[in-house]
Amino acid sequence: MGLHNGSRDDSDKKKVGDEIKKGVFFLFGAVFLILGVIGVIIPILPTTPFLLLSAACFYKSSKRMHSWMFNNRWFGDYIRNYSEGKGISLKAKLFTLSLLWILILYSILMVVDNLFIQIILLIIAIGVTIHLIKLPTLS
Repeated sequence: MGLHNGSRDDSDKKKVGDEIKKGVFFLFGAVFLILGVIGVIIPILPTTPFLLLSAACFYKSSKRMHSWMFNNRWFGDYIRNYSEGKGISLKAKLFTLSLLWILILYSILMVVDNLFIQIILLIIAIGVTIHLIKLPTLS
């Protein structure tokens, strides 16, 4: 029987586990970032939660990507203002709420025939509306 150095093996396993965890967080960060960007174009997708999830995943996996998101010229201010509790502009609130309700009502009245799904869509729209109204408004 040979001698077994358990602490070295455990340390190597921990390093591999940490790298895998970082890779998974990075992958999810990238997916959430893509969904957030799509959400800017397709308003029914919630931009802010995806961008915040992306930033959180990058915080756990890549300090460089996390810093890039917070300093990005298109959505850096948006993420910083939201995460620091400063809120969003009145224009952004009105635009988001208008588009949200137009798309939700269109979906409920014209697209979805299932009453349960219609109720879920309505609950989501009400929840998002309450959340946006409660956010501070930037001047």
